[in-house]
Amino acid sequence: MDKRVKLNLCCFLFLLLPSLFNVSLALKTQDSSSLANKSNPFSPKSSLTRYWKSQINNKLPIPSFLLSKASPLPPLEFSLFTKLATNHTLSSHLPSFCSLANLCCFSESTSTNRVNAKDSDFAVYDSKRFSNYSPGRLGGGDTFKNYSENTNFASSGFTKYSGGSTGHHEGFTSYATDANVATSNFTSYATDATGGTGDFTSYMPRVNVPDLRFGSYSANGNNHPMSFKSYADDTNSGSQQFSNYAKNGNGVPVGFTSYGDTSNVIGSGFSHYGELANAANDSFKGYTSNANNPKNDFKAYGGGGGNAGSDSFVSYRDNANSGTDSFLSYGKKSNSGKSIFVNYGKSFNPGSDSFKEYGKGSTGQHTSFSIYALNTTFKDYTKTGVTFGQYTKPGLKEGSTRVDGSLVNKWIEPVKFFREKMLKKGIVMMMPDIIDKMPKRSFLPRAITSNLPFASNKLNNVKEIFQAKDNSILERVITHTLSECERAPSPGETKQCVGSIEDMVDFAVSVLGHDVVARTTENVKGSKEEVMIGEVKGVNGGKLTKSVSCHQSLYPYLMYYCHSVPKVRVYVADIHDVDSKAKINTGVAICHIDTSSWSPGHAAFVALGPGPGRIEVCHWIFENDMTWTTSD
Repeated sequence: MDKRVKLNLCCFLFLLLPSLFNVSLALKTQDSSSLANKSNPFSPKSSLTRYWKSQINNKLPIPSFLLSKASPLPPLEFSLFTKLATNHTLSSHLPSFCSLANLCCFSESTSTNRVNAKDSDFAVYDSKRFSNYSPGRLGGGDTFKNYSENTNFASSGFTKYSGGSTGHHEGFTSYATDANVATSNFTSYATDATGGTGDFTSYMPRVNVPDLRFGSYSANGNNHPMSFKSYADDTNSGSQQFSNYAKNGNGVPVGFTSYGDTSNVIGSGFSHYGELANAANDSFKGYTSNANNPKNDFKAYGGGGGNAGSDSFVSYRDNANSGTDSFLSYGKKSNSGKSIFVNYGKSFNPGSDSFKEYGKGSTGQHTSFSIYALNTTFKDYTKTGVTFGQYTKPGLKEGSTRVDGSLVNKWIEPVKFFREKMLKKGIVMMMPDIIDKMPKRSFLPRAITSNLPFASNKLNNVKEIFQAKDNSILERVITHTLSECERAPSPGETKQCVGSIEDMVDFAVSVLGHDVVARTTENVKGSKEEVMIGEVKGVNGGKLTKSVSCHQSLYPYLMYYCHSVPKVRVYVADIHDVDSKAKINTGVAICHIDTSSWSPGHAAFVALGPGPGRIEVCHWIFENDMTWTTSD
């Protein structure tokens, strides 16, 4: 063919690209899917395979588990989305981009704004917004049972819910169980309500990142009791904000029982809680017990002229690991207030508590501390009506166990960490829960990620691309991941967040050289069960080496936090069923030999004993995590 004809044909096809793009996105046929799965030389997977061969010199192919995470974009869409990203117009085709690239774009909840005149039972129901729901109801009740269960992103808004109601009951049972990220907004909930009850039982248990806001909850309420039982138990990180909760309320009892139990790094903020309230009665029983490093801030709690309030903290933060509580202007200028702290702050590892301006300017204030912990400071607090009894050093709760037979607090999963001597043929041990709880996503090709902003100072640009609204769940996910990725590395650590396999390969090569291997545990069989160790092989002959570990981060596209890990030994072990002796899995374990720089309160030492630098610590590589080492 004549060169000029070829050139004209290329120009003609280029001019047709926009039309082809719209047609391509409209097609949902089997032919399109088949094309995406073929080994087209212009597909992201083919491009990645060529890049792997150019960077890895040991002739080993890219591991199938890693290749499966590559972008599934068909060649034409790959080219078109790359062009959109380069021109900063990707957001205009976000739904198609998310679908074709296998992303998780966090759709917002739909709205249910209506006046409800009859009782409603929301069972096995998914994320909705209940704004102005059931206002002025007389009697009756609404129940939310198994609501948003086992979902990745549970987002619900209960703004002005049950406002001005009389004798109305609200029940939230098994709400957002096992969600990955859960957010709820209870702003102006039950405002001006009289009588009735609100029950939160098993609310958001085992959620990865809870974010709950109770702004002006039950304000101006009259005898509308609230009960929080098994609230946010077994969660990982997250926060709860109770702002102006029960403000100006009259006789509004609130009970927090088993709140945040066994949670990991959970935070609660109580700002102007119960302010100007009359005869408020709040009970915190088993609050953040057995939790890991909980943080609770009580600012102007029950103060500002509250009358005859009663607060009790029983087994508060009991047997937790560390933790920090701050009571600023608690009960300040209150009248005839009563606060009881029983068995307060007996954390597993010492935490800290500060009481500043506690009860200052109050009249008839009575406060008693019975069996409370060390590391507590009292500054400028009321000197009258306060009694201290059995000021005690924190200790372990009777009945807690450690894998070596001694005591350990409940929040630690003992089998998550183990000693190197356990990696021997014939040993029976418990396998921890290694199942990946993150949403399923794919990497993006580097040709696209290189044109996407990824920095806190470009947050607005990131939000625009993924259409993240202000104060939305997506905004919080993006902000959290950017913050983690921009955190300064620990001493001796090299780290990088990667959104493409090409970037991951480059990071591993920069740390270990071009002769590298990526490994992960083969499957999840044996998870949370007793297993028998079979043949064990030490990587690099079991010699001391260094590795690069990569762990998933939550983001719209697949993102990994990778960091260098010096002085380790890596093992590949056959995993067998204890009864049948059949091989069910191939596990990859990493043993950290030098733990001298680890925190004394690290979960591994709580579970195994001794302390930093005195023992090695091993753990399995969980599903979809991976470790890189030099080849044998």
